[in-house]
Amino acid sequence: MRIDVLGVGFDSLTMGQAVSHAREVINSGEKIYVVTPNPEIVWMCRRDDRLRSAINGAGLVLPDGIGIILGAKILKTPLLSKIAGVDFAEALFAEMAKASQSVYLLGAKPGVAEEAGRRLLAKYPGLVIAGAADGYFTDDGPVIEQINAARPDVLLVCMGAPRQEIWMAENFCRLNVKLCAGLGGSLDVYAGVVKRAPAFWQKLGLEWFYRLLCEPRRIKRMMKLPLFVLAVIFRRIRGNA
Repeated sequence: MRIDVLGVGFDSLTMGQAVSHAREVINSGEKIYVVTPNPEIVWMCRRDDRLRSAINGAGLVLPDGIGIILGAKILKTPLLSKIAGVDFAEALFAEMAKASQSVYLLGAKPGVAEEAGRRLLAKYPGLVIAGAADGYFTDDGPVIEQINAARPDVLLVCMGAPRQEIWMAENFCRLNVKLCAGLGGSLDVYAGVVKRAPAFWQKLGLEWFYRLLCEPRRIKRMMKLPLFVLAVIFRRIRGNA
């Protein structure tokens, strides 16, 4: 049973359990897509029915953000752990490399996915980069044909919310891949375009604050976090947890 946080159902798993489930899907005839909502995305779902439906229809819904963990705790339905999408994919790559399995990288600006592929290949020998393409396309058909021709085991879709979640939900049946994962700006991280917060900040759950310090223009987006927390508190007070 999923844990409901403001209308979005999250799977309560450890990182190891999430990666294990993904591996089982890749090695079986099952087929799913994975989403990693943070508080900003959950807040967007309150006014975007298509996005909420796409997220709740995913095979794995992982809590990406300390705010989600806090929200679930306030609602008295705690989740086992935060699972950042960028970390989930890297843990999965490490296991895939052992079996020489493949991934297709889709998203980010031109050239970023290719650079991410080169760096991931160097970091995880044995991992196969089946192909790469940027997220600046308007016609789904040719992109889907390229992905299917490459026959990857996993497809990373890094086009930002709500586009990536809705794109996966609407095109999943046309994709000949076992697992898709929507991972926002992860390709920028893998390519070295964006640097993550130091481990100390991550451990404290303050990676979001570090990014705000580095990118002050994100302040408008970050304002959704206190709104999210207030909505959770109000939900708890009303007794609808």
